[in-house]
Amino acid sequence: MEKKIIEVKNLSKSYQIHHEGASYLTLRDILAQTISHPFRFFKKKAKQVAGMDKEETFWALKDVNFSVHAGETLGIIGANGSGKSTLLKILSQITPPTTGEIRVRGKMTSLLEVGTGFHPELTGRENIFLNGAIMGMSKKEIAKKFDEIVKFAGVDKFLDTQVKYYSSGMYVRLAFSVAAHMEPDILVVDEVLAVGDAEFQKKCMGKMEEVTSKDGRTILFVSHNMSAVARLCQKAILLDNGKIIKSGPTDEVIDFYLRSGKISTAKKEWVDASRRPGDDVTRLCAVRIKQDEKITDSVDIRRPIFVEMEYEVLQSDYKLIPNYHFYNEEGLCVFVVADRDNKWTQFPREKGIYVSSVEIPGNFLSEGTISVQADIKTSEPAVTHFEEKDVVAFHVIDSFDGTSARGNFMGKMPGVVRPLLKWTTKINDK
Repeated sequence: MEKKIIEVKNLSKSYQIHHEGASYLTLRDILAQTISHPFRFFKKKAKQVAGMDKEETFWALKDVNFSVHAGETLGIIGANGSGKSTLLKILSQITPPTTGEIRVRGKMTSLLEVGTGFHPELTGRENIFLNGAIMGMSKKEIAKKFDEIVKFAGVDKFLDTQVKYYSSGMYVRLAFSVAAHMEPDILVVDEVLAVGDAEFQKKCMGKMEEVTSKDGRTILFVSHNMSAVARLCQKAILLDNGKIIKSGPTDEVIDFYLRSGKISTAKKEWVDASRRPGDDVTRLCAVRIKQDEKITDSVDIRRPIFVEMEYEVLQSDYKLIPNYHFYNEEGLCVFVVADRDNKWTQFPREKGIYVSSVEIPGNFLSEGTISVQADIKTSEPAVTHFEEKDVVAFHVIDSFDGTSARGNFMGKMPGVVRPLLKWTTKINDK
């Protein structure tokens, strides 16, 4: 059995939150009151003694216990504020725990935010050597990996530029490339990969799979992207209010999370018109997932699902075609659908607010998480007015009562769709 490379026992982290009895005051108010009431400071101290100003203890983590074996990839999931980032900061020795014990056997590198460990005044080249030195590598060892790091990051043109002038995308590409190629025993990756473009995210996933399968390194991976967690991680833990409420095989933990209602991804709206995706022809106002006329992110596999797009047409005389791309947890496009109604494809739309809805029949999609990309295009000329990837997502939940395509089978079923199709059977008489 592989040795435990990380052990976390009874880990807790608390912060003191101060609540004042008085309302918020500006600096001008404080100075004015100090001049007019010089003894107010002493009155405030008296209030604190009397308990009118209070200190509250907030537990970001509480009695967290888990272990990771060498070569494993552990997914850490949970809603915002659940304690994921605090846990990683403690493991990375950025902040100390309040109580508990951590044992890490090996060299750890952390990517908790864009440009972690980079010095802004140094060039990309200098930061590569600096990071390697911090990890205990010799100059010769770093030089051996140098070309591979630069090629993966794709920043060769800016290698001798100070990293403070890098875009966020360049920052994260170089930071990830350095961390992945320096061969740490443990690689800690937070949601930082969301900064990169889709192609780079794909490269990162491939690299992380490579270092675990070929090199046997350990990865702690925090992400809101359940598809990425499912693809990369063998095990997962689910945090909620600083506590682990579920741990085990990744698919079981993700399923528990999605069914718990802790996340809501069924609706995306842009109230501020200036921030809406689009151009001077049309802009996206909202996308919603509905079942039984209610917005929901957990849908019954047996009943129809409606995906609703609300958008504003700002200029007339354009033949606009709304369409959706549907992706499963593995990032595979399940299908694409566009509004082909002749009423809209053959004739321009007038200015105004439109709502286009598509119906996905029941017993069609497979069980799991489906993310949606919303687009509006014109075909003559070919123009994409907006293309919003992962704008909403929903979770298809199968029935175990025998009324879906699953029937009475209780095991895991493969396939990107799961239609309930009509069968006919005849006996051929001889």
